[in-house]
Amino acid sequence: MSEERLGRLRDRVRSFPDFPVPGVLFRDISPLLKDPAAFRTLIDLLEDHLRASFPQIDFIAGGCLDSRGFLIGPSLAQRLGIGFVLIRKKGKLPGPTESVSYALEYGKAELEIQSDAVEPGQKVVIVDDLLATGGTMWAACELMKRLRAEVLECLVIIELKLLKGSEKLKSIPFYSLLQYD
Repeated sequence: MSEERLGRLRDRVRSFPDFPVPGVLFRDISPLLKDPAAFRTLIDLLEDHLRASFPQIDFIAGGCLDSRGFLIGPSLAQRLGIGFVLIRKKGKLPGPTESVSYALEYGKAELEIQSDAVEPGQKVVIVDDLLATGGTMWAACELMKRLRAEVLECLVIIELKLLKGSEKLKSIPFYSLLQYD
């Protein structure tokens, strides 16, 4: 992976101090999404990583892990020629669902997936834009476990290393393009 291409992405990430609450340094990927060349580079890098790492992937999963993650997953799935599976906040998906509660830095939340979204044994990569404390990604992995899918990897654009979110994923492989302390 070229440092030049990673630098192009890093240049398109803005920092906003004290958002959404005092003491938080928010990493904003809006400029990256707004720049077609940078977004193409992002999808290229993620595609290259997945093709080199896994001979077979059945689905990319993501969605309302965070709304920005929803913008990356379908584009990556399309590029790989595979389907995209939605994971949403509770109450947003029709039909029978599986749900899991998890802790946030400031409360609790619930994620859900349609019960027939994946078949047992199917290979899934979970995609989101950012990993902070790891609670949301852990919940997505837990949903896949309940459906008996195999999580090949959790994949994000940005990892906030200081918050140690990848530790919450335990034995699940994890990959991030950009890391910040």
